Amino acid sequence: MRVAGLGFKRDVTLASLREALVAAGAEGLNAVATVSDKSQTPVLQSLAREFDLPIKAIPAAVLAAIETPTQSDFVQARFGAGSVAEAAALAAAGARARLVSSRTVSRDRTATAAIAEGDGE
Repeated sequence: MRVAGLGFKRDVTLASLREALVAAGAEGLNAVATVSDKSQTPVLQSLAREFDLPIKAIPAAVLAAIETPTQSDFVQARFGAGSVAEAAALAAAGARARLVSSRTVSRDRTATAAIAEGDGE
């Protein structure tokens, strides 16, 4: 299973989410994933519809338990994870997941994306 993890600020635009996702590698995805409390935001729903992908909502406690190569002090303080995008991708991709694209950031710095592949279980 190939999953894009997404992290984003409340004022993110669809264009910024799309930019981060495409930069990370949008080809062959099975789903997008993010922290549960942002999984129902309209802009994320629009992106998922555009790419015809389901959204996987990952609880913050699950994200906090995942080691990520990228470490953001702000994200660590808010969510307990170094990178929401990387942790969400790894959690949603399932067993033996590994990052195939570490965190990319949109030019306006409101969206991040990372891609992981795993067993999907």
